[in-house]
Order: sequence, then C-alpha cells, then structure tokens
Amino acid sequence: MTPRLRISTLLLLAPLAMAADLFRDDFSRFPPRIFSEPVKQLTNAIQEYHYLPHRGVPVAPWEDAICHDDVWAGGDEDGKTYLEQHTVNSQHGRNMNPLMIAGDPEWFDYTLEVKVRAFSNANFAGLAFRYRTNRHYYLFALTGGNRAVLRLRLPYEKKTRIAEWKELGAAEFAYDSKRYYTLKVENDGPKIRAFIDGKLLVEATDGEILKGKVGVTSNIPARFTGVRVSAADGVEKQIRARIAAREAELAKLRAANPKPKLWKKFDTPRFGAGRNVRFGDLDGDGKLDMLIAQNVRKASKNSFDHISCLTALNLDGKVLWQVGRPDPYNDTLANDTPFQIHDIDGDGASEVVMVKDFKIQILEGQTGKVKKWVWMPEAPKDNKDRPYELEVGDSIYFADFAGRKAQREIVVKDRYRTFWVFDSNLKQLWWNQCNTGHFPYSLDTDGDGREEMVIGYSMFAPDGKKLWSLDEQVGDHSDGIVLGNFSGNPKGPIRSYMFASDEGFIMSNLKGQVEVRVRAGHTQSPSVAKYRPELAGLQLMSINFWRNPGIVTLFDPEGRVIEQGEPIHSGSPILPVNWRGDGQEFAMLSASVKEGGMIDGHLRRVVMFPDDGHPDLACNVLDLTGDRRDEIVVWDSRRVWIYTQDRLFPGDRIYAPRRNPDWNESNYRVNVSMPAWQPVRR
Repeated sequence: MTPRLRISTLLLLAPLAMAADLFRDDFSRFPPRIFSEPVKQLTNAIQEYHYLPHRGVPVAPWEDAICHDDVWAGGDEDGKTYLEQHTVNSQHGRNMNPLMIAGDPEWFDYTLEVKVRAFSNANFAGLAFRYRTNRHYYLFALTGGNRAVLRLRLPYEKKTRIAEWKELGAAEFAYDSKRYYTLKVENDGPKIRAFIDGKLLVEATDGEILKGKVGVTSNIPARFTGVRVSAADGVEKQIRARIAAREAELAKLRAANPKPKLWKKFDTPRFGAGRNVRFGDLDGDGKLDMLIAQNVRKASKNSFDHISCLTALNLDGKVLWQVGRPDPYNDTLANDTPFQIHDIDGDGASEVVMVKDFKIQILEGQTGKVKKWVWMPEAPKDNKDRPYELEVGDSIYFADFAGRKAQREIVVKDRYRTFWVFDSNLKQLWWNQCNTGHFPYSLDTDGDGREEMVIGYSMFAPDGKKLWSLDEQVGDHSDGIVLGNFSGNPKGPIRSYMFASDEGFIMSNLKGQVEVRVRAGHTQSPSVAKYRPELAGLQLMSINFWRNPGIVTLFDPEGRVIEQGEPIHSGSPILPVNWRGDGQEFAMLSASVKEGGMIDGHLRRVVMFPDDGHPDLACNVLDLTGDRRDEIVVWDSRRVWIYTQDRLFPGDRIYAPRRNPDWNESNYRVNVSMPAWQPVRR
C-alpha cells in the first residue's frame, strides 16, 4: 500500500499519489518571537487603506485573519515547536476572536485535528473549521476548565459588538493547563463529530456552511501544534477537481480582461508618503499632478497630526515645488489630513487649501506660495482632548451651500465632534457639532440648487440648520456616508447610506428614519458602482476592518446583502475601477501580486498585477490617459508606478462614469461611480 504523504504546505494542483493528507504543520517554520507589532507606533489603522503583507513575520501558508491584533508568537517547548496566542482577548472577545487560518474554501468532508494547550480557563481555545469569514465559521473548543463546546459563529449581530453564536452541542470535559489535548472534528456533509484524545464527545448536524478553511483560535493564552487535515482519497480527488474548475474559471475571466501594463514610474526620494496624496492640475497644463503630504503625529494618538512637508510633482516625477522639510520617517499615517487641490476662487487655476500651523491657508497651485490665510477657530472648551487653544483640523471638504453650481464653501472638521464652514475668502459662515465621523457628503436633495450635507449621522441644511440626527441611536462614529438615488429609476428616492463602524450598515430616508440596519461588523471604506451589470441600479460595497478585517459585503440599493466573502485579511479603499469601459466595474483591493488585484461583484479576483517589483503600499484610481478608462497609481514612500490597460478599447461607445471630484479626496470618503457613456473618438 502506498504510504500517505506527509506535507507541510497547502494542497496544490500537482498530482499526489494516494494523498489523503490535505495539510500538516507543526509551526517549525516560525521563529521563536512575537510575529507583529505596531508600525512606527501608529495605531494599527494603517492597514485600513494601506496594504502590508505582514507586520514583522511572514506567516504563509497560514493567514492572520485579524491582521490588526498583535497576538501571535512562535516558540519551542521540550524540543517541539508551537504557535501561541499570547494575550487575553478580554476587550474585544464579545465579537472578535484571534484566528490563524489555512487551507482552501473548497475543502469539504475533511478531518481536522490539532493539539491544544490552554493556559487559562477564563475563555475558549480550540479549532475553527468550515471557515467562510472571520464572522462565519464553526468552532470546537475547550472552555471554562470543564467543558468542550461546538458552535457556529453567525455573520450578523442582533446587538452591536455582541457576537451571535448558534450552540450545536457541549460535553463535560475537565482539563488543565499543564498538557496538550488533541481536538479533532470529522465532517461528513452536514454531520459533525467532535473528539478529544480520541473520545467522541459531541455530535451535531448543521448545514449552514458545508466547506471552508481550517484554523486555530482562542480568547486566552494557548498553544497549538500538530495540525493535520485529512480526507478520504475520493474526497481529496473531488476537492482537487473543484479547485481546478475554479482556477480555470478565474483564468478565463482574467484572459477576457485587459492586463495591467506599466505606463510610467518615478522615484519620490525622502519626500514620499503612504496614502496621503492628492491629485489635481497644479501647473495648469491640463494634466493631473500629485501633491504628497508628510505629517507628524503629535499630542494624542492620531487626532492631532500636523502636516510637515508638501511636495508637488507632475506624473513624470518632476518636482514643481515643496513646502516644509521632508523626512522619510514621516511617511506613514493612520488617519486623514486637511489638504486638498481645488480652484477655490473660480479663476481657472488650482489652489491648495490646507490647515497647517493652526492656520487655514490657500496656496498658489503653481508655486506653493501662500495667497491668503486666517487663524483656525478656537478649539471647543469642552473637548475631551484639548492640547491646543486653536484647532488643527482633521479633513477638508468642499460643498455648494450658496447655489453657485460650484463647490466653493470649505468645510473643516475635527475628530470627531465639531465642524466649521468658510467661504472662498476664508470668512467663517457657520459651525455646528455632532458625531462627525470621518468625512461628509453633500447633494442637492430638494432641487433648490443648494446642497444639503450629511456628516456622521446628521443632515444639515445649506444655512447650517440641523435637519435630523441619529446620534442618540448610533454610538460608534461613521466611517463613510453617502446620499443618492442608486436604484436605476430616475424617480426613485434619495437615501442616506451610512457605514457605521461597529454599528454596521444603516440606510435611512431623507427624514432620518432608519429603513434598514445590518450589523455586519465594522463596515467602512464603501464605494458605489456598477459591480453587477445584470442587476438593477448600482451596488454598494464595503469592507470591514476593526475586529473583523477583510470581510467584503455587497448591498443592493434597498439595503439587501447580495454577496459576502473575505478576499483579503486587511482593509482596502475598495475603489471602483472602470477597467474595461463596457459598463462592468471592478473594485481595487491592492496591487499585491498574491493578495490583491481587482474583484468583480461576485468577489472573484478577475484582474491581477504582474510580479515586476512594483510598490503595493497604497493605490488610487484615475483616468490619466484620457480614454475614460481608469489607470491604477500604486506607490510607497520611495516610488510611484502607474499602470494602464495592455490593449485599446474596441468599441464605439465607452463607459465614462461620473465620479467624486478630485478636490474632495479622503481616505474615508464614499467613492461613487454614477453611470454615463461617451462616444469613442478615434
């Protein structure tokens, strides 16, 4: 009889004779150290809109499903290697569990066994299986010092930050912290059999998820080793066939799409930054330029960043001007900063509007020279944190409150309580307070030519009157908000769509009455686009971050969930990409060769980036060549690369969606892509 092969990598497509082991690992590839730590002591929010393959130690073929939590370490005990979850997960244990996962979504009818040693009885330690997302999987674990439990984690909460679990079974089982126990689960269709040290303890039948990855998880310090995933020979062959069919489908989809082709690249020595960049025509040549800001975090966490250096350059890499002194240390951030490019006075030339050194300033776009400035308003006396008498500003937004058909009123907000409105001459018009969230959105909702503004969970009239607020109903801050009629019916209602951090997704009417609420975890970085051409209207896509990173949810205009998955294990800007020009838009995850690419409305990676050494820390999506299709700008603190399509558009009518204006850029804005078409000029 051919012996079973012992392998320590994921099941690949190459043939394995009589292979029944899908995966084995003893964690010997990992160093004896903590795997990750905060980047430059920033909050771990850096991974909301930057791509990092890891923050210290590569963990492949495993995946850290909760990327922002620095909880995993490797080590040795009595000559045997282990993986350890070394923290007490008391703060977030109600709706987030550390998870290290491996395998393939097509794995089914497998047996998983892992040796587990729990160092505390305060909470659980065990196995995850049939893993779909970090909010949707099965758990078999030790808990309380005397029980073994079998549960299903459900993807939606009934109460904010309180995980929903379906109890499938439990058994009395006394254990202690001095030894390892072998936990094993056998899957046979919906049937589950759970063992400890070879003894059957729990049996259950549940068919909500029938396939998925495997993992280890715990809310208390615990060690894991001796991972083995096996399947019957016939099942293993079926798994291979399913994976092969999926990869063939992906190859076909990718072949039908243009491939990314390098268009330009240049260096940004010493003055580069992460996703703290604005695009606009600074020098007046009709082409977009880049404005890169470095910043220094001061006073408290990431609430009082100060812009330290601004560098303007064109897309050939030529520096146009620079304000401040560059320092490579100041290249990363985990928040917004208050600067934009906009023709604020309507003279046809762009200015830079920014807050720096407690002043709101307007700079000449061509030279960076200050045209006018005023002191920022006094910081409210009752702010929880008030290191300065004057405000430093968090972000800038332009709106049309005057009805000029031009967005020339300047909204400057703090983090997260107060905002001020100035005219184009920097005269303060009005101010107000609410739970501001990250970034506002404005739209003329009543047809009078002036825009109303939603900010946080409140709506304001052009004169500053608060029309309604959900601040008493919603506790967490808003990570993204948008107004619009996305139904595809011109007579359809305008609604407010709120992506409310841990509060999930909220849809209200223009009276502030909540119509839909889906507690899908920490929703953020939303976008609106034609992700599913076969469906009516547009679709709203969001990605989770805190506590449940990487879960992408697609909603229809009525607030119904269309699709959900976990294509990446960190955040992403989720930018709409008009890559094909035929009305089908994709969403940009990142430029990572392995974990990035563009996904379609079924969350399939349909465009991948070449393995050519390009940067992948940050990205943006813009039409730079003028053919109405988007280019992809990718960069890190040292260099910028720009990709375009490898083929011309073949049709006579091209999709040319209307997007948010470049002057309202933010790491937290809702990126909206409204349908429009144009004839192709040959």
